[in-house]
Amino acid sequence: MTTWTSDELNRIAGADELEMAPLRRDGTLRGPVPIWVVRDGDDLYVRSFRGTDGAWWRTARTSHEGHIRSGGVDKRVTFVEVADSQVNDRIDTAYRTKYDRFGGAYVAPMVAARSTTLRLVPQ
Repeated sequence: MTTWTSDELNRIAGADELEMAPLRRDGTLRGPVPIWVVRDGDDLYVRSFRGTDGAWWRTARTSHEGHIRSGGVDKRVTFVEVADSQVNDRIDTAYRTKYDRFGGAYVAPMVAARSTTLRLVPQ
């Protein structure tokens, strides 16, 4: 399995947003959507602000593949669903720490959207 380089991790985690373009059933990419991304150790995670109603998330969950662009990094990725409560606790903290400056109206939905947590694995 491919892993992120230290440079890629730092660049993506240091950016406020990531452009997410999941692969559709017909093999084409959805138009990119800006979303928040957080780092936990050597892994990167995203969640859907709209929870399970998020269109990009539903597409990503179906295909498990797509493309991301952030911090000058441009990669094909695999999306891995995360149900582990300990990992999700750390992701909650990462969202609060990184994005708290935007206020609770934005951070609270990200913390509440634990069921949409996806780990980004580079291809």
